[in-house]
Amino acid sequence: MNTLYLKSFIRCKRKAWLDLKGNKSYEVWSPHKAIDKINQFQIFSKLCDGEIYTGLKACKIGYQGVIGLKIKGTFFQNINAEIHPQLLVKTKGISKWGQYKYLPAVYKLGHKTTKEHLFDLAFSSILLGTFQESKIEKGLVISSFGNKVNVEEIYLNKKLRKKVLNVLVSLNESLRGFMPEITQDRKKCTICSWQKFCDKEAKENGYLTDIDGIGSKTASLLKINGIPNTQSLASTSEKQLVEKLSKFNDQKYENAFRFIKQAQTYISGEPYWISEKKDPYFLLEKIGSGFFIFDIESNPDYKHDFLYGFLIINNLFIKKEDIIYEPILNLKNNKGESYRKIIKILFSKKKWPVLHYGETERIAIINIAKNLNFSLEQIDSLTSRFIDLHTLVRKSWILPLKNYGLKNVSNWLGFEWVQKNVSGSKALYWWIQYQITENELFLKKIIQYNKDDCLATLHIAEFLIKNQLNKN
Repeated sequence: MNTLYLKSFIRCKRKAWLDLKGNKSYEVWSPHKAIDKINQFQIFSKLCDGEIYTGLKACKIGYQGVIGLKIKGTFFQNINAEIHPQLLVKTKGISKWGQYKYLPAVYKLGHKTTKEHLFDLAFSSILLGTFQESKIEKGLVISSFGNKVNVEEIYLNKKLRKKVLNVLVSLNESLRGFMPEITQDRKKCTICSWQKFCDKEAKENGYLTDIDGIGSKTASLLKINGIPNTQSLASTSEKQLVEKLSKFNDQKYENAFRFIKQAQTYISGEPYWISEKKDPYFLLEKIGSGFFIFDIESNPDYKHDFLYGFLIINNLFIKKEDIIYEPILNLKNNKGESYRKIIKILFSKKKWPVLHYGETERIAIINIAKNLNFSLEQIDSLTSRFIDLHTLVRKSWILPLKNYGLKNVSNWLGFEWVQKNVSGSKALYWWIQYQITENELFLKKIIQYNKDDCLATLHIAEFLIKNQLNKN
């Protein structure tokens, strides 16, 4: 039992069990872990002024920061444990190495210090204190905002240590038993390396949280009311479902029809078209004289859009090989130049609509326009050209999908990315690698990925238009 299993256990009991006993062939490499490790090292290095070294020898010499240390020990009830502290930071005190000691530190992404951070520090402090022969009263939570390193001191009192010991006992029992159930809070699964493994089982067993719009709270309400799975939801009448949900003053009852239809399509694999009063030729009329498709690659932690991609399409029936793709890199030292290029493209055809998938692109353009001192009228005029295909899909179709993200929808429609197993997080990983190595290969991978994202958006637009025409 080690720190890694503890952190997994706090997030999801099943993840900890799979990390130890799962068939590794079902585990998928997660770029989030790699990105986290890179960010972690950079921030730790900054905190310790670059004085970071690895292993026990670094502790003996007394370096400011130590990584890569493994410490084993035995807890009560003869539980064998091992800690892998993310970072040890040198401070005043007395230890077996001399007139100094080390404090455990963890890296925090975002503003919130979680139970995971607290328990990691408390667990590490127990074994580290014994190992270095010096009591540890506090641990450190390290984060970075606006290029400034922040250090939060966490006092590791008896109450916190007792809590982590209780969790460790539960973890030990769980790891010795059968594989735990899938977590009800499936939002946690989005960046998990075991997601695909659990998704298959969840679909087979009819997990309600696989239905778009149903979270753990609504799933619990449905189960209480005799709807335990997607199969029973699919066979429930809208009137019955409204009655069951409205009893709990849950506003979700307004979505009763969509929940039922979503369950039915998810099981059958057949999509359901929602009749719209709006002109079915709306999208076709808008893009008839030409249009742009716009997609962004971002680093959300640093609020930095590093690539803006455009498809320039004179008409919908143009051959794919004749479509013009324009990538604009946004390096931190040429931000103004990249902004001007974007506006130049958009204003080259002032009446062309801009198709995108999700809110990110529209928000980015608003921020760029503000940065370039556009008036409110100019910003409104520009953003009025933007058409969100994600919104159009959800308004006009119920698809047999777990969610309506770009990858899910376009893959279901048969679109394939040139590079396999790609994602926005992998593009971010490539971007970070490019910043470190300046290897142009990473840029080529990002640009190809973004181009495919744009083409996937076009594929969805074609689907919407084709099916709207067929329905009328």
